[in-house]
Amino acid sequence: MAFDVGQKRVGIAVSDPSQIIANGLMTLMIHEVLPFVQKYISSEGLDLFVVGYARQANGSDSESMVYIRPFVKSLQNKFPHIPVEWVDERYTSRMAFQTMIDGGLKKHTRRDKALIDKISATIILQSYLESKGVRGL
Repeated sequence: MAFDVGQKRVGIAVSDPSQIIANGLMTLMIHEVLPFVQKYISSEGLDLFVVGYARQANGSDSESMVYIRPFVKSLQNKFPHIPVEWVDERYTSRMAFQTMIDGGLKKHTRRDKALIDKISATIILQSYLESKGVRGL
């Protein structure tokens, strides 16, 4: 399960059973995520969390890490048996927006920040899967 953590919302993605393709799941308000993950784990199970690491173009931490780190700490406290992997999320929002354009979505739909968050989480997870060649997430 991957997360694109924002100040208010969190985009969530999961992989297919073969762990080849990432699929956007949903976007939730940040306070709704842990209860959702708890329910998800009880029905589906999870082996790993993948979280977007916000960096600036020069590689230094983005200001967004101020709320991403506490989110990850909460995940680790609530689910200590599930490891967390970080993925550089630079440009994922731009890539998500371009994906929406390429997909032919209308302008008003492209303004949907929740949709951008979900697509960003999908990009984060897909890049993780591709970089690791992982099976069994």
